[in-house]
Amino acid sequence: MSARTTTRACRDAGVMAAAIALLLVIGGAAAPVAGQTVAIVGGRAFPVSGPPIENATVLIVDGKITAVGANVAVPAGAERVDAKGQWVTPGLIHVSTRLGLAEIDLVDETVDAIAKGDRDVAAGFRSWEGINPESPLWAPARNDGITSVVPLPGGGLISGQAALVDTAGSDRAAMIRRAPVVMVADFGQPAAGGSRARGEMLMRLRELLSDARTFSLRRDAFENAGTRTFATGRMHLEALADVLAGKVPILASVDRASDIDAALDLAAEFKLRIIVHGGAEAWKVAGRLAKAGVPVVTGALGNVPSSFSTLGVRQENAAILSQAGVRVILISDPGDTFRARTIRQHAGNAVAYGLPWDEALKAVTLTPADVLGVGDTVGSLQPGRDGNVVVWDGDPFEFATHATHVFIRGRESRTPSREDLLAERYRKK
Repeated sequence: MSARTTTRACRDAGVMAAAIALLLVIGGAAAPVAGQTVAIVGGRAFPVSGPPIENATVLIVDGKITAVGANVAVPAGAERVDAKGQWVTPGLIHVSTRLGLAEIDLVDETVDAIAKGDRDVAAGFRSWEGINPESPLWAPARNDGITSVVPLPGGGLISGQAALVDTAGSDRAAMIRRAPVVMVADFGQPAAGGSRARGEMLMRLRELLSDARTFSLRRDAFENAGTRTFATGRMHLEALADVLAGKVPILASVDRASDIDAALDLAAEFKLRIIVHGGAEAWKVAGRLAKAGVPVVTGALGNVPSSFSTLGVRQENAAILSQAGVRVILISDPGDTFRARTIRQHAGNAVAYGLPWDEALKAVTLTPADVLGVGDTVGSLQPGRDGNVVVWDGDPFEFATHATHVFIRGRESRTPSREDLLAERYRKK
């Protein structure tokens, strides 16, 4: 074997060892160590639920935040993290990704985000059951301060159910924070549901919801073949019955203002909890959205229409919605996997176009947590919340800022990503 070959073999072995170590670290990153105490000291803390605190200490014990303030006593033996000159925030929450459900779009066996369903209806599809906890795509998002995500199913009229999961964990069960948190549906693209016109798409939705309502009232008759034939199967009807009961909100992908109006009409008709997803033209109906208490999940980088449904897209969308009283949740591009980390750039851009900075931080932390029903566990720096905390070397919405420490359930979870390993391998020395 030549010296060059030997060198290459050693180098490859080193990279492989690092990769294995990475997987081992990721695998053990979810559960807090019993008795573990972490004190993040000296930083500028942004609780989100209250004003910033200078020279703050954030104390995490057994995975839970126990104290946040400027005069918090640090217990003996605590692991100290020096955050002097740095910013401390809750972990970011991204509610529109495919992390864990998709690796390579053109390789079917690595994509678990799209169910076959029943005539474009996959309401019973529990997408989180296919999440890959060992995906190498978790690390880049986690290293950029994203501690929780909602991996979304896609395709069809009703795509399925989604869960809120943390971006680190020893296995799937350890990562799942709440399931389901939304039912995903497409209210803006008739072709997605096998229709040719918006009216026909809405007719199909009404039929499905009406059948689910009848099914929930006549389950015994259904089991004894005492009902008419329904528009879809039992598992899908059961899932839609939970939507009708208000247990699970619908995340409605819709951009055009008139389509948002139609979605709000349908929600009022069936008394649905609805969340607008995309909402390129939501600013046009901001008043109605605010009056109905409907949150909007949207990005802030788009200013060029990508379709006829987004002709009215504008970067002030989030600011206009917030000013009108709409709860805004910021995301990167809907369904992002590789670029989920750009949620920070979207937030920064929203600020540049009129959204107050503190509202932008809330839009990627506490607001999504509250809307998804987990505001009592994540989304803010308060005693009793889980220790999903990020330390930044500056304003997290500035492009050059980096996360220096990322804690998930009180355990530091920042590990080398695949990009880090490749950069190290090919860096010229």
